[in-house]
Amino acid sequence: MELFQPQPDFNLLPCDGLVNYHGPILSEQNSTKFYHTLFQSIPWAHDEVVLFGKRIVMARKVAWYGDADYSYTYSGSTKHAQIWTPELAQIKALAEKQTGSFYNSCLLNLYHDGSEGMGWHSDDEKCLGKENVIASISFGAERKFYFKHKNTNKLISITLENGSLLVMKGATQANWLHSIPKSKKIKTPRINLTFRTIVLP
Repeated sequence: MELFQPQPDFNLLPCDGLVNYHGPILSEQNSTKFYHTLFQSIPWAHDEVVLFGKRIVMARKVAWYGDADYSYTYSGSTKHAQIWTPELAQIKALAEKQTGSFYNSCLLNLYHDGSEGMGWHSDDEKCLGKENVIASISFGAERKFYFKHKNTNKLISITLENGSLLVMKGATQANWLHSIPKSKKIKTPRINLTFRTIVLP
């Protein structure tokens, strides 16, 4: 099922979660400016995950930022946050204004082209708490984003545009998986910022 029109108050999911797509929240000019700044200034590093006891280096690159030196562990890999850059602080403030939520950290992803994607997963790590809010802002190439219900396997898809905001909240992570499939048609990079809140002990 494909959903096209940005409707910030409309729930993309038919049940068991809440996802709102705001569409582009930045002008094309500002989106392009942030894209180039992030691409050139962020100390990107290859993502690493542990599968079946083996450490695997992914083609996709990542970076982790936050209010303090938070640690974040997923797929057996632990990352420590760097302090916000001025550009990331600006984008975070915009995400907070749009969503009415506050975030203390951000995982950045760099997909060089369509040969790089993200497999099915949920952002349900214990440190994120229950019914967490995740604000996802995309820059660069448009990519398909899929949701799959954990019990029924129902699929929902949407195309994430340059400068767009997608918000996942409520029971979404408990009941739905999400992914970004690979595509031979995509020849240019995409940068994705996922703002979230680490729950401190």
